[in-house]
Amino acid sequence: MKNPWIILTIITVVLFGGAIVYSQNANEKNNQGVVVVDHIKGNPAASVTLVEYSDFQCPACASFQPVVNELLAQYGSQIKFEYKHFPLPIHNFAQQAAVAAEAASQQDKFFEFHDMLFEKQQEWSKSATPQVFFAQYAEELGLDVEKFKTHQNSSVLRDAVRADLAEARELGLTGTPTFFLNGERMQFETFEDFIRQIALAIDPSGALTASSTATSSADTTGTPEIKFGL
Repeated sequence: MKNPWIILTIITVVLFGGAIVYSQNANEKNNQGVVVVDHIKGNPAASVTLVEYSDFQCPACASFQPVVNELLAQYGSQIKFEYKHFPLPIHNFAQQAAVAAEAASQQDKFFEFHDMLFEKQQEWSKSATPQVFFAQYAEELGLDVEKFKTHQNSSVLRDAVRADLAEARELGLTGTPTFFLNGERMQFETFEDFIRQIALAIDPSGALTASSTATSSADTTGTPEIKFGL
């Protein structure tokens, strides 16, 4: 009779090898056609650059979303805005949401999905199965849902999110949202101060007008105080 340990070892090796092959094939499928891109709005050639490190599950980030959108609506030709991922460990679904947004970006809908994640933050972030909502949002935006789900499992997109996270940590960031204006980390206490600094960078003579117009158009009711890193 053959040694049962030899037989068991052979079976284990075969199963392990099969699992590796299956995993490699799955990764190839999930990564097929995936292209990592920067997420930029406004004017890529603008002299004023605003970079945001943000977390889709962060309430403060959701509060800033309409303010940033209003700024871009008014001054998009004068600002280059770039969004970067900084999913905080205290938010258990933040990284999944970031990868879902990257999956939407594969169908040119990153910022549409970005806006929906913030607008419906209270819905998906309190669910035990946020992926169900992510698929629903993808359908509402007219995406190919099956392709979206495949790309949610892309190791390339997960690595892209991790790369942004690593960059944020290298910069010493600890909270969200964190903004950099022309390479300098912004410091402010109110939405008005945030807008005023950007307006000053664009045109010193228009700073006060920009501050009053953008904050009145954006819905910041009930958020007089900014609390970062939540």
